[in-house]
Amino acid sequence: MKKNNKINLLYQMIRMRKVEEKIVSEYVNQEIRCPVHLSIGQEAVSAAICANLNKSDQIVSAHRSHFHYLAKGGNLSKMISELYGKDTGCARGKGGSMHLIDINAGIIAAVPIVGSTIPIGVGLAWGNKLKNSKKIVVVFIGDGATEEGVFFESLNFASLHKLSVLFVCENNLYSVYTPLYKRQPKNRDIIKIANSFGIEGSRMDGNDVENIFYKTKKFISKIKKTGNPILLEFSTYRYLEHCGPNNDDNLNYRSKREIKYWKNKCPIETYKSKLEKNNLLSKDELDNFCNKINKEIDRSFNFAKNSKFPSVHALKQHIYAK
Repeated sequence: MKKNNKINLLYQMIRMRKVEEKIVSEYVNQEIRCPVHLSIGQEAVSAAICANLNKSDQIVSAHRSHFHYLAKGGNLSKMISELYGKDTGCARGKGGSMHLIDINAGIIAAVPIVGSTIPIGVGLAWGNKLKNSKKIVVVFIGDGATEEGVFFESLNFASLHKLSVLFVCENNLYSVYTPLYKRQPKNRDIIKIANSFGIEGSRMDGNDVENIFYKTKKFISKIKKTGNPILLEFSTYRYLEHCGPNNDDNLNYRSKREIKYWKNKCPIETYKSKLEKNNLLSKDELDNFCNKINKEIDRSFNFAKNSKFPSVHALKQHIYAK
């Protein structure tokens, strides 16, 4: 991988985190009124996978969708405006954090109902196949979604019809506050579940951005060549509470030892150290692009704050497809 590509992976991860850190700092002002599900700690998967996609390729996501949206090229100003409920938002202020969309960037839908975008993504791929399109669809899900019946039905349909879908499970160990061992039988393996439907699968460290980039590049090429779906599972971890801008360590559903372990595996810090160690990143380069990111974020928040709310008449608009 060229130096510029490596730097870009780090840039994208830092950009994502800084956007959400700004959301955290602004949330206390009570101007962002929608719930927010933050992904701080999970930057690597989105950055690496979306770096391998074409603009025309499509993604669908769930309630924790900020990073998918940003990595795929979604408009930041429109995303922040959506969080503020403004008419300039990507969903015209009607959807909030959990309903991000940017058709021009291939971001088709984010829907908060667990598992609901799995069949939507498979349906997109089915439509692409009927139109002889070479696009692939990436379906981002969490570990909780793999417990929904529609997960199994969608795997079956995608395999049966040889659809170009990459299923991406970001396994952060918890569904809200409930750990895997309280929700799933011992030794349950979603890779083997995928295999049972004739779908190839692989499990990876979700914090190793460069490894994810290299391996998903091969898997995406394979999907485009064969038309067969693939499922990837990534071990990762969210640092903040399930929903909201705060820590929820006081609830004691996660041990301090566990949190410390995962923060020591921070995808940004580990990759930054790797680049510095190999003389691929200087302090000046890091400072320059951090300043660039900060300015972009400030512009986007100012744009959102200065935008207008939707009119009352907008309540009855965009309800039905034309």
